[in-house]
Amino acid sequence: MNIVVGISGGVDSAVAALRLKHAGHDVTGVFMKNWEEDDTSGHCTAEEDLKMVRAVCDHLGIPLKTVNFSAEYWDRVFEYFLAEYRAGHTPNPDVLCNKEIKFKAFLDHALTLGADCIATGHYARVAETGGVWRLLKAADAHKDQTYFLCLLGQPELARTLFPIGDLTKDDVRRIAREAGLPNFDRRDSTGICFIGERDFKRFLERYLPAQRGEIRTLAGALKGRHDGAMYYTIGQRQGLGIGGEGAAWYVVDKDVAHNIVYVEQGEDHPALYRESLMAGQVHWVGTPPALPARLTARIRYRQSEQPCTITGSRDGLRVEFDSPQRAVTPGQMVVFYDGDSCLGGGVIETAQSPASNQAAEA
Repeated sequence: MNIVVGISGGVDSAVAALRLKHAGHDVTGVFMKNWEEDDTSGHCTAEEDLKMVRAVCDHLGIPLKTVNFSAEYWDRVFEYFLAEYRAGHTPNPDVLCNKEIKFKAFLDHALTLGADCIATGHYARVAETGGVWRLLKAADAHKDQTYFLCLLGQPELARTLFPIGDLTKDDVRRIAREAGLPNFDRRDSTGICFIGERDFKRFLERYLPAQRGEIRTLAGALKGRHDGAMYYTIGQRQGLGIGGEGAAWYVVDKDVAHNIVYVEQGEDHPALYRESLMAGQVHWVGTPPALPARLTARIRYRQSEQPCTITGSRDGLRVEFDSPQRAVTPGQMVVFYDGDSCLGGGVIETAQSPASNQAAEA
């Protein structure tokens, strides 16, 4: 097959290309530039990544092409990202980037290059049963990335390969080292896809000007001031500037309309917990499950799956957890699982408190 691999400069995509070449496929590497660099903040720049990608492709003996999706990223991902923050939500741009850029713009581009399918270095698996494609969790539970791939559908999965989905991270490092890949020990990237490791709040302030407001407890006691409620997320501890004795302070709620951030002390304060949520913009990878359904769900990456019951319709779901969940954050994704299968997900719109918390917050 003619396979176009998204090469990022990291070891995962390099080993994905290596395995496909060893399997006898015609492999072409494509480096995607999705963000226009405009500073020297010290995070991993596109230029540094491209230099490593060239070294990898030279080592593998595969052709390399580059493509700039910065305009598509701005229009399809970043504008949504800013709108969500203005609304007081905490969006997950990596999920939308996969849907709109890596498995839409990149897939379309690869097809124009004559590809039969694309491949990436994501930790996930794909399987086909009876004409239906399923998105399956990776063999390495600690690296599984199906949470970020929950918005993919049948057309994308039918033309996608995840060559390292059956490997652990240690396996990937070992294969890269044994093959002499130049990035076998390169550190994994962290942070939001386009921001990297630079100061997030400082970056966001460039697009959403600071608006000073109050930090209060749920009972109304003034504890400090902040630079804008939109910069804070539920469960946040760092950057509050609240000292004093006792347990640490955590963000438990926000009132964006009045620019108030609410805090309470203690990482297990009852106000941090919610027993249910409402999700919108729901997407199913395949056939939607019959509702009500007993499934498991994650409300953040790397969280252990939580048993839950979902009710509602395809366009809006109520998710009731068997046990209250900490720091349920509007704007983030709730992703559903049935065993090894990732069924899809939706955007968290609101969260409801246990009855005991409702009384405490009244």
